[in-house]
Amino acid sequence: LQNAELGKRAPRWIRDNEVTMCMKCKEPFNALTRRRHHCRACGHVVCWKCSDYKAHLEYDGNKLNKVCKDCYHVIIGCTDSEEKKKKGILEIESAEVSGNSVICSFLQYMEKSKPWQKAWCVIPKQEALVLYMYGAPQDVKALATIPLLGYTVDDTPRSADLPHSFKLTQSKSVHSFAADNEELKQKWLKVIHLAVKGETSECQNELQGNL
Repeated sequence: LQNAELGKRAPRWIRDNEVTMCMKCKEPFNALTRRRHHCRACGHVVCWKCSDYKAHLEYDGNKLNKVCKDCYHVIIGCTDSEEKKKKGILEIESAEVSGNSVICSFLQYMEKSKPWQKAWCVIPKQEALVLYMYGAPQDVKALATIPLLGYTVDDTPRSADLPHSFKLTQSKSVHSFAADNEELKQKWLKVIHLAVKGETSECQNELQGNL
């Protein structure tokens, strides 16, 4: 919702399973200390610390509702004087990049000898040579980024359990990925094969157009 509509219209609620961390302070949720709460104004999933505010919401008959700190300041008309800190490389919202990406989907991911884990992977259009990994599609901070330039791609599966896997290696760093099916794996490989050479699909399209 736009700031002017906050509290006037019911928001779209982000589902609990679409995030692994508070959408305001970025602290990871866990069962005991950080439970999930919804801001009744913007619909974001936030932790108890970030939802410890109340404001009268017009769409709910002006009743007092739990809201997050940001919405509270907007609704009561007080601006947060803190200068917005410049976002670090990881602090790009997943929804922001997924909506404008070359490719995005869930992939299984393994680093070194750690167990496989599910990650929401995105290659944004404006940074088509970087792979962003999130815990879930609506997370507001990436868990990790991999600058793809210079990596070697190995697409021979290592295990029968994960037949649609591929590996990225560069000197000592090795990242293993597995897609749910062969079609998805090939889509990712098409983009990654270009990225490791410093190219993007747009460059390819231009080349073909010029030929």
